[in-house]
Amino acid sequence: MTVSTRDTGTPSQDAIYKVALASIIGSVIEQYDFLVTGIIAATVWGKVFFKLPSLAAIAAAIAVYGLGIVIRPVGAFIFGNIADRYGRKDAMVWALLLMGVSTLLIGLTPSYDSIGMAAPILLIVFRLAQGISFGAEFGTASTWVVEQAAKSPNRAFWGAWVGFAIPLGLLLGFGSVLIVRSNMAPADYISWGWRIFFFIGFAVAIVGIVIRARTQDSFVFERLQQGSGTLASPAAQVWKEMPLRILRTSLVNAMFGGAFFLSFVFGTGYMKAVGFTGTQAESVGLIAAASMLVFMYIGARLADRINRRTVLLVSAVVFLVWAIPYFYLLNMHVFALAVLAEVIGFGFVFGFGYGAIPTFYTENFPTRFRASGASAAYQVSQVYGGGLIPIIAGLILHAYGIHQAWFYIGLFVMVYAVLAIFAILATPETKGVDLETL
Repeated sequence: MTVSTRDTGTPSQDAIYKVALASIIGSVIEQYDFLVTGIIAATVWGKVFFKLPSLAAIAAAIAVYGLGIVIRPVGAFIFGNIADRYGRKDAMVWALLLMGVSTLLIGLTPSYDSIGMAAPILLIVFRLAQGISFGAEFGTASTWVVEQAAKSPNRAFWGAWVGFAIPLGLLLGFGSVLIVRSNMAPADYISWGWRIFFFIGFAVAIVGIVIRARTQDSFVFERLQQGSGTLASPAAQVWKEMPLRILRTSLVNAMFGGAFFLSFVFGTGYMKAVGFTGTQAESVGLIAAASMLVFMYIGARLADRINRRTVLLVSAVVFLVWAIPYFYLLNMHVFALAVLAEVIGFGFVFGFGYGAIPTFYTENFPTRFRASGASAAYQVSQVYGGGLIPIIAGLILHAYGIHQAWFYIGLFVMVYAVLAIFAILATPETKGVDLETL
């Protein structure tokens, strides 16, 4: 029999599970939409929404996609504020609603041939809305789950459910694109087929909203409301009180942004450039994403058994020493070696470390502005990590060409690994900390 948190103040295993399930369902939808949008932006949007020469159209489409990353800290601020004032659950419901609506509107946006310049303008507006909603997701979802599991000895494991959404979203996104694209004529896919993914994203988002709306908020937040009460402007207050902590902890996730770009974005294109077929490159990516789910589970369990910092340090060190060998293996043009390169460089580095990341961010900020702090630190890193790295790497690629640029790009992302190691060492261990007294 499930005991109510309102009776004992401590959630049962079943109550923790319900919050974890609500968080992962919404987060999978967000990750699915994010990945599908990236694939479609790179392959379709340039032809549909921009009247420009081929390469310029692709560049414009990718730039629009990038706006959704740059705008994320705004979403972190807005929804972090909602989460810390009114509740984690409320923020998650509204964020998923915004994601669902903006995704649907992208799918409904007419082409340039139909409405002219209004098409790319609408696309930009809807993409910004999508990015704002995505900025709300990870930090607040992590806060919701980890707070609900505050008394559990398996806090990192439950927090990792938010991270599990990343490989699950990647698998669903890549899998659905492969299935639809392989069963449609190219002209039909570009004309209307790509819109199917956005309609699916909207439909599933509605299901996620219903599930989240029926789930209770974290007991730690409820106690805050009943006790000292919430702050008037938590998202602004955390920047006033803990700016250095936000920036220091953001360095950790910036390294993972580097790992994601190096292995899953640039790496996929690089494999095609050195002779792998598109199907082979995408198959390697799917295998790496599946392995990431396994390593994430292992990392979460070890974060509970040992501590958070050790798990994060192992990931950072492996990324540091693997960045150059990763490309060396790809250059050998052997499928098995490419799988090995991706499984270690992406599956292990990203997956193992992300077993601790949700709990790491949540445990580093006090309850009164925990969602705002975790969201700010995580999403700020996306700007100078996930957002800046592709820009710099593109400049390096243009300067040195595909056959030399990989070495300098590898050295460049290694800088992020070094900064992450220093940040981890400078951050106190939080395993076992009492979330209610922070």
